[in-house]
Amino acid sequence: QVAAGIIGAPPVPKGATAFQYTVSTQGRLTDEKQFGDIIVKTGANGQVTRVRDIARVELAARDYTVNSGLGGKPATAIAVYQLPGSNALATSDAVRKKMAELKQRFPAGLDYTIVYDPTVSVRESIHEVQKTLFEAIALVVLVVLIFLQTWRAAIIPLIAIPVSLIGTFAAMKGFGFSINNLSLFGIVLAIGIVVDDAIVVVEAIEHHIESGLSPRDAARKAMSEVGGALVAIALVLCSVFIPTAFIAGITGTFFRQFALTIAVSTAISALNSLTLSPALAALLLKPRGAEKDSFQRILDGLLGWLFKGFNKTFSWASNAYGNSVARLVRLAVIILFIYLGLLGLTGFGFKVVPGGFLPTQDRGYAVVFAQLPDASSLDRTQAVVDKISKIAHETPGILNTVEFAGFNLFGGNQPNTAAVFLPFKEFSERNSADQKMPAILAKINARVRAEIPEALVITFPPPPVAGIGNAGGYKLFIQDRGNAGLEELQTQAFAMMIKANQTPGLANNLTTFRANVPQLWLDVDRVKAKSMNVPLSNIFGTLQTYLGSTYVNDLTLFGRTYRVTAQADSQFRLSADDIRLLKTRNNSGGIVPLGSVATVKEVSGADKITRYNMFTAADLSGQPAPGASTGQALTAVEGIAKEILPTSFTTEWTEIALQQKLAGNSALFIFPLCVLFVFLLLSALYESWALPLAIILIVPMCLFSSIYGVWLRSMENNIFTQIGFIVLVGLACKNAILIVEFAKQIQDRDHKDRFTAAVEACRLRLRPILMTSFAFIFGVLPLVLSKGAGAEMRQALGTAVFFGMLGVTGFGLFLTPVFYVVIMWFKERRTKTFARAEPSPPLLVEGSVHT
Repeated sequence: QVAAGIIGAPPVPKGATAFQYTVSTQGRLTDEKQFGDIIVKTGANGQVTRVRDIARVELAARDYTVNSGLGGKPATAIAVYQLPGSNALATSDAVRKKMAELKQRFPAGLDYTIVYDPTVSVRESIHEVQKTLFEAIALVVLVVLIFLQTWRAAIIPLIAIPVSLIGTFAAMKGFGFSINNLSLFGIVLAIGIVVDDAIVVVEAIEHHIESGLSPRDAARKAMSEVGGALVAIALVLCSVFIPTAFIAGITGTFFRQFALTIAVSTAISALNSLTLSPALAALLLKPRGAEKDSFQRILDGLLGWLFKGFNKTFSWASNAYGNSVARLVRLAVIILFIYLGLLGLTGFGFKVVPGGFLPTQDRGYAVVFAQLPDASSLDRTQAVVDKISKIAHETPGILNTVEFAGFNLFGGNQPNTAAVFLPFKEFSERNSADQKMPAILAKINARVRAEIPEALVITFPPPPVAGIGNAGGYKLFIQDRGNAGLEELQTQAFAMMIKANQTPGLANNLTTFRANVPQLWLDVDRVKAKSMNVPLSNIFGTLQTYLGSTYVNDLTLFGRTYRVTAQADSQFRLSADDIRLLKTRNNSGGIVPLGSVATVKEVSGADKITRYNMFTAADLSGQPAPGASTGQALTAVEGIAKEILPTSFTTEWTEIALQQKLAGNSALFIFPLCVLFVFLLLSALYESWALPLAIILIVPMCLFSSIYGVWLRSMENNIFTQIGFIVLVGLACKNAILIVEFAKQIQDRDHKDRFTAAVEACRLRLRPILMTSFAFIFGVLPLVLSKGAGAEMRQALGTAVFFGMLGVTGFGLFLTPVFYVVIMWFKERRTKTFARAEPSPPLLVEGSVHT
């Protein structure tokens, strides 16, 4: 309504009216029928021609370039995107709550369904990590109990777990972190780390209790021996993880929460092992020969056979280990040559294992892309979509289909392209191997190629990172920087695509760029139009209204504003002849057919021109072939570009491939930096440049065992593997510190030679090293064997750390004493050389004067 004014509104003569009335009239139309009543012409005899007499007026969609459907039936899709800084799980819960609220006001027959929610896989992944967390705790408890064999001693390291984790969660809250896969990965690995310090303390105290000291005195003496090592270990681990939190880019995003979570838990664990653990040991542990309590007797009755067998085996292994170390330290030169050979094999391993960025993950859905011949109508595309939907519903493991005919997965809308999203059933319903994502994609690929020959149909996994692209694999743009033209750009794009599909390691390469799409060219004879007194604006206006659409005005309906557009009915715009039959007016008001002033020609050209970084570009998308990594695929594509593209054409990566190229090997560059930090820290602690080398030299061995473990499982060296490498730096140094620290104490305190000190330190530290190592190894074992949502990430990290820790334990036990003996030999020789080089001080004789 429009307020036209007020009757009787002041100023009026006094007493002229007794009432005031607001005058309203209809302004904007509120119903489509009212538009049909609009009069467009009147005759001389009073005839009236209305819009409804010459047109069909109806409520309709604003755009018809894309057909959306659900399960083969028409549906409207609503995409909800999370804003930066918000929590995905909270957003999902809020959306579900709001939709349930809105459903109460839906008209009869209208309903909704949430076909894909990315937080489902996130929740499932977090649940799997939480399950892994409890499995890790159980395995750590078992290892501690087998080694210590008393519930009193075993409970002390176990108390360290909740103490450290509670403090870590509090710190995470302070940092603004959420409980996600990365932070939970840090928690899982931290379990093995936090019990290590407490195990070292308890084992040292138990050793002195066995020597006859009281628990309190044993705690004092043990802390004087291991306190320095515990501080050194904590500082080393923090110096490894904290610098990684400052890595820039997407790599830093993955490292930051993980690294800080472990650093905080390590610091809290160190504080706990220096205070709470020895205090509990002094209170809980019993002196030697004390009577066992009832719970201990029950434990011995249940597991006594296991403890006896373990003790016998461990005693034999300990003696064999001591004898082996005694021989190895005398063969240091040979051992060093073997070490150099292992370094060479480590470098070879990094060349053999393919590089990658992020593992392809089963995130609960896949996407199918279809492309028909150029200029195909939307109806033809919809027919292909219906076939894809039918095939998908017949494939086990697929829950539903969400179809978009006319949508180009790689940018924009085109009538000859389509995308079909395939939400999978829940992970708990897809336990068999044939319902995992690779098997599902293989089945669909086989069927669409056999049953849909009229279109190019390719399936893609989801992108590794939500929000970076619509599909997995790689994508680049071929840029025309020499202005060679669209035809040449298409030629080069097709040459790249053909060559890529012929290259081993690459699969499903395609480009959606076309420079020769069939089109119609309307050639207006401007001279003839002028002679017939037809303005060009009338010609173009007619074309726009009939073939395109013209915005008329707005309609207010249901409290909202809708656009009113005019367009020729479909039967009048089906062929080129319909263009010639269109009519326009000249300046005299006469009707002129467009065919009299214009001709229609068939031509070809680009229906869409893309620019990437200011240059005309054609897209090229593809995937690594099964068994190939993304790093290998990107290298292969770059090699093809260098081989066949002219100098005026270049390529630029985009989406996740761009992030991978920007990240490069930044994590591997961080590795030597972390080693340098550790070396400088140890040099400050030991006030020596030489002694830290005995600790640092074991670090490459963790890389050796880790990279070959990744190779054995046919995995790639991706960002999660590299995170594992960083973790191993600290863990490798931790075991070495326990040996080197005690060897140095024995040499300084008991004045023994370097050989005896190294062997004795190894024998004394074997038990805590094995306890801490096996506690950590078994703690990460659930990551190695994990299944379900996010298993790809957990397996990549777990495999690297698991095999690396095996190498750290095995190589460290035998190589660290050799390194210590060699380093101390160089240090002692250097000290003697300097002592001989210094002149003797003058001897003063009593009663004499020296000048």
